[in-house]
Amino acid sequence: MKYYSENLILKLNNYASQLRMDALKMIYERGAGHPGGCLSCAEIISTLYFYYLRINPRNPHWEDRDRFILSKGHASAILYAALARRGFFEIGELQTWGHPNSRLQGHPDRLKTPGVEMTSGTLGQGLSIASGMGLAAKLLNAKWHIYVLMGDGECQGGVVWEGAMMASKYHLSNITVIVDYNDVQLDGACHEIMPLEPFVKKWQSFNFAVIEIDGHNIIEILKAFDLSKEIHDKPTVIIAHTTKGKGVSFMENEAKWHGVAPDEEQYRMAITELKGGTNE
Repeated sequence: MKYYSENLILKLNNYASQLRMDALKMIYERGAGHPGGCLSCAEIISTLYFYYLRINPRNPHWEDRDRFILSKGHASAILYAALARRGFFEIGELQTWGHPNSRLQGHPDRLKTPGVEMTSGTLGQGLSIASGMGLAAKLLNAKWHIYVLMGDGECQGGVVWEGAMMASKYHLSNITVIVDYNDVQLDGACHEIMPLEPFVKKWQSFNFAVIEIDGHNIIEILKAFDLSKEIHDKPTVIIAHTTKGKGVSFMENEAKWHGVAPDEEQYRMAITELKGGTNE
């Protein structure tokens, strides 16, 4: 069994807390954004960008890089925070998020922002685009891997399963899907609006390898990514059970915070709570 050092776990948890604070600050200052889904995927983003992804911030178009696709593009604030902290652009540029002529728009734009692999807006597109990338890599005998982060509400859309069919047909083991399964979407609980269960069996029926984890547990995330690289005959989906608004008590599991910015008092309360999640 692979050993993960306490220092690594501490570092990735600290980055997750920092990304949460960065994203929430951006949303507060802009007065718009999607805090709930940013906070729920922080450990996943932290583990990818500060440990797992083979990327080069000095050369964003490096041919052999791994590709990360944020299919749930409304969570752009935390992606931009990760890109800035990883060195793709200056951290100060985060203050321009959503401004006219900024490289950082409400939804990521691959033609504007260094490190962004897919322009997103309409939900459900990520896996289909990843399948095209995965097939291209297979034909080119390229070694890069594609990671796709999707929302659970997004999986209610049929286009997701069209992408899954393609990934399965071509045995694209170079694709790892991560579903941020927080069970909350814009108007309420996913299990009430359009239930996804039996979710594991759905993915298995599309011939995906399925791994279920606690999406806030760094060790489980690391093990899942390691395991996905050992599967060579099919694509993998990691179903990450998470908490919407994780880390801010009054945002957790509340559909209200899917797409609402905090006011000044709420922001101060949230940052106070999130600072308690760092260990320096």
